Amino acid sequence: MAQIVTIGEILVEIMATRIGQSFTEPGLFMGPYPSGAPAIFIDQAGRMGAGAAIAACVGDDEFATLNIERLRRSGVDTRFVRRVAGAATGSAFVTYRADGSRDFVFNIAHSAAGLLDATDLAPDLFAGCRFFHVMGSSLINPGLAQAARCGVELARAAGARISFDPNIRKELLKLPEVEATIRAILGQTDILLPSDADLEYLCPGQDADTAARSLLAAGRECLLLKRGALGSVYYDREQRIGTPAFLSEEVDPTGAGDCFGGTFVASLALGIPLPRALELANAAGALAVRKKGPMEGNATLAELEAFLATDPPRRQEVP
Repeated sequence: MAQIVTIGEILVEIMATRIGQSFTEPGLFMGPYPSGAPAIFIDQAGRMGAGAAIAACVGDDEFATLNIERLRRSGVDTRFVRRVAGAATGSAFVTYRADGSRDFVFNIAHSAAGLLDATDLAPDLFAGCRFFHVMGSSLINPGLAQAARCGVELARAAGARISFDPNIRKELLKLPEVEATIRAILGQTDILLPSDADLEYLCPGQDADTAARSLLAAGRECLLLKRGALGSVYYDREQRIGTPAFLSEEVDPTGAGDCFGGTFVASLALGIPLPRALELANAAGALAVRKKGPMEGNATLAELEAFLATDPPRRQEVP
């Protein structure tokens, strides 16, 4: 039985080897690496030692095998990952700009990843579930949007709390049902894990503190604002805790926020006190960016504790 359950896209990521490389000319790429926002999240939760499971669709190809074997090694239950004959596992190609931004070419919605629907969510998936995690990036078509809503219902019936990373992407907001699904899931969310951009979408024109208080007043249990290199800010109805980021050499930022979220939710599942959970989540983000590949910097609880024991340098600013 898994304490933490998620659903959504599993894919491979193939990355440019040179900063400034574009998709409009031939160049060298490296990979494939296991990827997909919910897959990165649940891989980290599994590595932390929390029981973890994912429901997803993959192709009947070696990209699928790469991902499934990686997740299993991290302790993730993959029994609910469906291989689809005749379909390809999703993919993402990434290039990096000198300013740190990235460009992507995705094959997700029209791959096996886009075939997940509510019928893939067996009640057994939620046996023992304490946290059901939803990624806004997974709402790539009506079937997945409906699966997310169904998952929330099944998780609630099992007595689980809902964690939600809105991960708002303007391209997805143009698709049918996405905006309505984001609002519906937000209405059921206990633990909200937004970025600054997500807060601006959810509460336009409000500063972060005001937006956080508005969302808490509307029924959220807590909110943990991800601020990347600036650290994180935790809010609940009684307190605000700013946790500065650890200084870290950035090699690849892809997946760091998902790793951060997986660490925080796993810490809650493991009963780790809140201040330490926040430290561990920031440490996970710092380690995640040091390696090329979305999951390659994911860390075990022991590795995170060892990192914190070195008293690593932090940014001076408190978020």
